[in-house]
Amino acid sequence: MSQATRILSSLLIGLSAGVALAAFAPGAVPGTIAVAEPVGTAWLHGLQMTIAPLVVSLLVTGVAATAEAAKAGRLAGRAITLYVAFLFASATIAALVTPLILAIVPLPAASAAALRGALVGAGPVPAVPPLGEFFAGIVPTNIVHAAANDAFLSLIIFTLVFAFAIARIEAEGRALLVRFFTALRDAMLVVIDWVLWIAPAGVFALALVVGARAGSGAFGALVHYILVVSSVGVIVTLLAYPVARFGGGVPLTRFARAALPSQAVAISTQSSLASVPAMIEGARGLDVPVETAGVTLPLAVAIFRVTGPSMNLAVAIYVATWFGVALSPATLAIGVVVATLTSLGSVSLPGTVSYVSAIAPIAGTIGAPVAPLGLLVAVETIPDIIRTVGNVTMDLATTAWLGRREPRD
Repeated sequence: MSQATRILSSLLIGLSAGVALAAFAPGAVPGTIAVAEPVGTAWLHGLQMTIAPLVVSLLVTGVAATAEAAKAGRLAGRAITLYVAFLFASATIAALVTPLILAIVPLPAASAAALRGALVGAGPVPAVPPLGEFFAGIVPTNIVHAAANDAFLSLIIFTLVFAFAIARIEAEGRALLVRFFTALRDAMLVVIDWVLWIAPAGVFALALVVGARAGSGAFGALVHYILVVSSVGVIVTLLAYPVARFGGGVPLTRFARAALPSQAVAISTQSSLASVPAMIEGARGLDVPVETAGVTLPLAVAIFRVTGPSMNLAVAIYVATWFGVALSPATLAIGVVVATLTSLGSVSLPGTVSYVSAIAPIAGTIGAPVAPLGLLVAVETIPDIIRTVGNVTMDLATTAWLGRREPRD
């Protein structure tokens, strides 16, 4: 079984076992929770301990890779500018649409309350500071203190300043620092791979406790979560069609036919990289010059995942709403910025890794607890398919846009 299948199976078995235990042997629930809760908490802590170093190393290497790509020529520079604009638009869509969906189809109050009480390690949600105090604390006075206290926005700001400063120093020092953070990133990916290897045990323990405390309502709550987050991804995916029509001058039916093969590969593999041959063939069907598609499509796969900001922010907003965190327009605006920035660093990572490294900083910034991510990562399979389909569809649409504006022989 794949890693995602093993984790999902553990979730379903754990929830079912917890619900059955509460229904048929309620006297055994306290003893079972006393054993399972520390196991789930320990695994969750193992997942959380990798976040800060992984976010820093991913941002530094992501900025370095983007800067190098921008130097490759005028087409690459135009492509990166377009990609960043769409990443920001993607996060903005989530900030507008997700609260609206949750207002129209809210999570049942009873299920939300039961899950809040059942979730291991969630704890009380700290109060959001006043806006002036929040902005005053964005620039860190002590970066070690910011990392230790999960002040992700301060950590991201310092890391971005540091990453852009690296680009201004002499080549030998720049190469040394990039190699260091690349090695740190690779080491942290090995650690998180180990943590995810034992994820079935950790997720089973978390799910067992949730099922025993929350009952069968946990199943309905997880289905609700999948539908809400996937809906945001579908909206961003559909945006690719008007982009191709008005930006690339391609009729909608023609673009739909050209995108269909790469979408099929995306569904079956959940990999944008595996979809590149089908996307190149689709670009040829849209009359995009081969020399244009040969630059923009690999570049898009490397640094552009349009559904990342929207679906990552949607998860953070969902968790915040679930735990009763008030989200002001200013808080959502900050979430949009953080979702855009973190998406630059989470490229080309497995879905379970990018899920944790990209969403935890957003959740921490808007005041949502990070603990629920340990449970929600287990049901990422369907949203991850939506992510990949949206990414390859927008990759092809932006290639049509760039191809229309590129001079031809």
